Amino acid sequence: MTTLTRELKPLLLFLVTITSSTLLPVQPDDTNHVYTPCADTTVQVSDGFTLSIAFSSSKAFFFNSTLQLSPCDSRLSLTSQNSQISVFRPKVDEISLLTINTSSFSPGDYGGYMVAFAGRKYAARSLPAFVANSTYTVTSFTLVLEFKKGRLQNLYWKRDGCAQCSGNSKFVCLNNQDCAIGTSSCKKNGGSVDCSLGIQMAFSGTDKHFSALNSWYEVENLRQYSLYGLYSNLKDSLTSQPFSSVDAPLCCIFLELFCVNLHT
Repeated sequence: MTTLTRELKPLLLFLVTITSSTLLPVQPDDTNHVYTPCADTTVQVSDGFTLSIAFSSSKAFFFNSTLQLSPCDSRLSLTSQNSQISVFRPKVDEISLLTINTSSFSPGDYGGYMVAFAGRKYAARSLPAFVANSTYTVTSFTLVLEFKKGRLQNLYWKRDGCAQCSGNSKFVCLNNQDCAIGTSSCKKNGGSVDCSLGIQMAFSGTDKHFSALNSWYEVENLRQYSLYGLYSNLKDSLTSQPFSSVDAPLCCIFLELFCVNLHT
């Protein structure tokens, strides 16, 4: 498999890592030095792990309309299509929230679907997930990364069957699995709703030392809460306080832009 031959413009990423004490600087315990999403690696707990999300039409992720390939595979020709890519690096086995500011970026303008992916030989990728079109926008997702002996095996979207928006007249339930809001209600389109995309991420399986990755089970227990709401409240508090003085239930917040070139 070959990697993308041209760089796709990355999006601004805000990565929030959730733990149980106060805000702390990034710790130098990352032993994974593979930073491109189109390369294979094995990881241990607390390593960084680079993966990407590509935005395009659903059919753009399929070769000859039948075989879904990784966006790292040049046979998809994503660089010649209407596509965008985001590259980010969560910490292994910590609950993370990726947000993408849609004030100047609309997933609907780039096909309306997204695929999460990482790896070259193993080429793990999620199924395409609907994000937005001119009628509806889905703003909240949960992504689970499944590892075996430290190597990524699968990425999959975990749905709750619209439980979070049940009874809320502002939302509609799409396909009995995703809560969506009218696209016309988004701030980018003159509405009052912040339609920034929020993706809760967690890990399952085992790392390269056979240690169990348990953050997915923690997410299951936290499903009654909104990590995006916690993030929004923390972001507001950071505008008026020094980084080191914020006392919040979130341990580490990383506001870093990862611009990784995807070359052969």
